[in-house]
Amino acid sequence: MRVAEIKDKAVGPGTREDAVPGLGQALIRVRAAGLNGADPVQVAGFYPPPPEAGVPGDVPGMELAGEVVESAAPVPRFEPGARVMAIVAGAAQAELAVVDERQLMPVPDSLDWSQAGGFPEVFATAWDALVGQGNLRGGQRLLVNGAGGGVGTAAVQLGRALGADVTASVRNEKNRAAIEELGATRAVSPEEAFEHGPFDVILELVGAPNLDDDVKSLAAWGTVVVIGVSAGIEGTLDLRRLMSTRGTVRASTLRYRPPEEKALLARQLETSVLPLLADGRLRVPVDAEFPLAEVAAAYERFTGGGHVGKIVLRCD
Repeated sequence: MRVAEIKDKAVGPGTREDAVPGLGQALIRVRAAGLNGADPVQVAGFYPPPPEAGVPGDVPGMELAGEVVESAAPVPRFEPGARVMAIVAGAAQAELAVVDERQLMPVPDSLDWSQAGGFPEVFATAWDALVGQGNLRGGQRLLVNGAGGGVGTAAVQLGRALGADVTASVRNEKNRAAIEELGATRAVSPEEAFEHGPFDVILELVGAPNLDDDVKSLAAWGTVVVIGVSAGIEGTLDLRRLMSTRGTVRASTLRYRPPEEKALLARQLETSVLPLLADGRLRVPVDAEFPLAEVAAAYERFTGGGHVGKIVLRCD
C-alpha cells in the first residue's frame, strides 16, 4: 500500500505491506486524511504516537475517512463498504489503516470524502475542550485564540451552535470575514481580541505567549483550555488574578488517551455533533486537497499558514 513516509525529518510518498486488522480492529480503505498541527511536529522528530498504539512512527496522520474492508471485532458494528471516519493514534495518511472499531463513526450522507477526512480530529478536539473541559453553555462568552485553522474553525462553529458569544482571534486580516461567516460574533486581530472580554471560556490554540492575557481576561469562574502551543510552551501568569476570579487553567491532548476514552468521545460526537453536521448547521471548510503522491506539497501548504480550514490528503 502507498503511504506518507517520514524520512530524514521530511515527508514524502512511500510504500508498506498492507495493514492487517487485529482483534477488535477494522481495516479501512482510506479515502481522505486530514493534516493537523501535530503532523509537522512528528515529521520534525517530536510528538510520536504512543508505543502501545502499535502504529508505525514514520507514517503520520491522526484522522481519516474511508470504507470498511473487514472487521475483526467480536460483534462488528459496521459492515464492509460502510462509510466511516475516526481519530487514530497515527498512520492515517495511507491507503489502508487499522482502527479500533469502537472509535469509528458513520459519515453523514451530506459529507464528501474530503470533508469527512477533515472532520474527526478537529471537531473531537474542539468539542472535548469546549464542552468536556470548559463546560461552555449558551449565553456565555467564548474566545478562540488562533481561529483560522481546523480546530479553530470547528470551535467557532460549535460555540455558535451552543449559543455562545464568540470572539475569534485571527492574525490574517484577509481571513476574518470567512471566520465570521462560520459563526463568530466578531473576528479580530490578536491584539484586539482581549478587549472583548471578560470571557467564560478561552480556547488557547497559540500557546504560552497568550497565557498571561488569557488569565487577565477571564470572567469569574472562567476556564482557559490550552490545546495548542505552536508559539511557545513556557509562559507566566498572575496567580493572584486567577485566585480572585476563581479561574481554572486546563490543558489537554487527544493522542495519548486510551482507546476507551476515544471511543466515549466518538459516541458523544455521534449524539451531539453529527446531527448538526448532517443538517448543515456545522460544516467542514476545506482549504485545499492533495493526492497522496503530493504529500510534501500538502505539508508545505499547511505549514505556510494563511489558510482557513483543512488541508486534506486524498488517498483514493
